[in-house]
Amino acid sequence: MREPPRLLLNTDAIEVWPAALLRARANRDARLIARALHVLRRKRDGRYLAAVGPEGVTGLLPGWERTPGLAEALHTVTAAGTASCVSARTPPALPLARLHERLDALGLDAAAYAAATGLPLVPEPAWLAFAGFDRYRRPLWLAPAAARAWARMRAHAAREGVVLEAVSGYRSHDYQLGIFERKRARGLAVDDILTVNAAPGFSEHHDGRALDIGTPGEPPAEESFERTDAFAWLQQHASGHGFRMSYPRDNPHGIVYEPWHWRHHEAA
Repeated sequence: MREPPRLLLNTDAIEVWPAALLRARANRDARLIARALHVLRRKRDGRYLAAVGPEGVTGLLPGWERTPGLAEALHTVTAAGTASCVSARTPPALPLARLHERLDALGLDAAAYAAATGLPLVPEPAWLAFAGFDRYRRPLWLAPAAARAWARMRAHAAREGVVLEAVSGYRSHDYQLGIFERKRARGLAVDDILTVNAAPGFSEHHDGRALDIGTPGEPPAEESFERTDAFAWLQQHASGHGFRMSYPRDNPHGIVYEPWHWRHHEAA
């Protein structure tokens, strides 16, 4: 049986997922995905658009043929077959074409936000590597070097009796916008959300080099993580694997203290 691809192929509006890593609720979709090599997934709402297999492309959503960015996503699938889109050791960055549209939806100006926070724009990569599963059994996607470093660091911790769990890795610009939209629907103001979540386009999660890390028995993304053996271990050993905590107390970006958020920095 052919080994399923272990890459997330990325375009501005659509992600191309390895079908073997996905599960569908509807029986018809499940049968199609089981036979497919790739599944096109719309970023803005996470809906599965179409399954791509040896027999061609089969729609999974009404009107899928009219989805913006479809041609680009299908071209990416074709390019993946020749390995031309993943030949580079480091994935190229996608253009930031739709970023201002996302920020306008929140009433934010990119230049003003960058000046106020000191946070840089973070483009999404053209592809990401499969790095196992997170604590919720969701596929974890990271930049290739970060994926390798995470595997080594997690194995090192396990040898010393410490369990590290990934809570979250790569997030698209659209996913980050969705976080804001859900919190606004609960009545939170954008300024309050910005103390916890970076604006779309400015999150370290966008390029697949940042991880939210947890440990069994500890709730995700809570300050109490700093009192765990896992955090103590990270403080001592994470830098040896290229990871640094991004948002310590009183950081200059205006982000709350996040002892769970660590970013991989490749050696120069």
